[in-house]
Amino acid sequence: MDERGTRVREALRGQRIETPSWGYGNSGTRFKVFTRPGVPRDPWEKIEDASVVHRLTGVAPSVSLHIPWDTVEDYAELAKHAADLGVQIGVVNANVFQDDDFKLGSVTHPDPGVRRKAVDHLRHCVDVMDATGSRDLKLWFADGTNYPGQDSIRARQDRLSEALHEVYGRLGDDQRMLLEYKLFEPAFYTTDVPDWGTAYAHCLTLGERAQVVIDTGHHAPGTNIEFIVAVLARAGKLGAFDFNSRFYADDDLMAGAADPFQLFRIMHEIVVADVLGPDSGVTFMLDQCHNIEQKIPAVIRSVQNVQEATAKALLVDTDELAAAQASGDVLAANAVLMDAFATDVRPMLRELREEQGVDPDPVAAYHRSGHQTRIETERVGGEQAGWGA
Repeated sequence: MDERGTRVREALRGQRIETPSWGYGNSGTRFKVFTRPGVPRDPWEKIEDASVVHRLTGVAPSVSLHIPWDTVEDYAELAKHAADLGVQIGVVNANVFQDDDFKLGSVTHPDPGVRRKAVDHLRHCVDVMDATGSRDLKLWFADGTNYPGQDSIRARQDRLSEALHEVYGRLGDDQRMLLEYKLFEPAFYTTDVPDWGTAYAHCLTLGERAQVVIDTGHHAPGTNIEFIVAVLARAGKLGAFDFNSRFYADDDLMAGAADPFQLFRIMHEIVVADVLGPDSGVTFMLDQCHNIEQKIPAVIRSVQNVQEATAKALLVDTDELAAAQASGDVLAANAVLMDAFATDVRPMLRELREEQGVDPDPVAAYHRSGHQTRIETERVGGEQAGWGA
């Protein structure tokens, strides 16, 4: 094996992809949630399923929580449960978009009482971080307006800033705030954090432990997401990814399903910026809602898709690319990327899994494991924990 091949394999061995607790439950769209037998009924069972994905892939050692969807009486015990299963609690996601009080916004609501309720929830999420050992608090706000004149755009930005500063001040020295943005939905006239520039501007005023989250489904069609990756990484403000795939808007399909070339281009910028490894501080997480497919196989497939895009990005001949770019050879430069993207990396990833003691075909291994049959038999009764739970 040549030196570059050795580096590629080493980087892939160290890759980490976080899975979302809500990806294992029933989920759907505003039109319908299709239930499936065997889905988790509580956070404990969600973590059990996440541990299965890690055991079969070898690269998914952490699971994100969503509060209050994953509320338990004892979060330290939940963290111990995760550790006993070979995984750990990752990002804690706050939810201030489903309570009736938040109809006109949460931290930007015109009523100070509602804003106080929202900020108190965000502070509670930091308490959850303290109890579970989580490093990251992720904030996404549905806040915005539907009609011109509904509220003051400027005042809402002031309220947002005030709330973010209070919560930032509550963080521990080793904890971070990750601010997510979304172009639209459910607010359609203005969204209070609609793009990476708005998120970046707020993070700059907060401090070095406030960073931006890129959700790959939260952009207008045609947006060059890899450009955003490059700019934020260069500025040291790229904190995390929410990987999914979309055709139109925030579809939350399996990562790499709609446009695997885009995922490759994003991972190429990650490799160029040298922020792939766990020590970089960038969290690579899936944010998906599996409506018509089986949950665990869909999460496994998504992990594999990210691995494949990463492997191809690592195979880009950077010396040849730099030479073509420096000489202005447009076609040669593009060909370097296309050659890497066209490479079939699946045999290499199968070999790597075998070296790590993991089945070379994780999805097939899952179907052979009997886990699906067991959970469909055992997880009966009670309210299934999924969309909106």
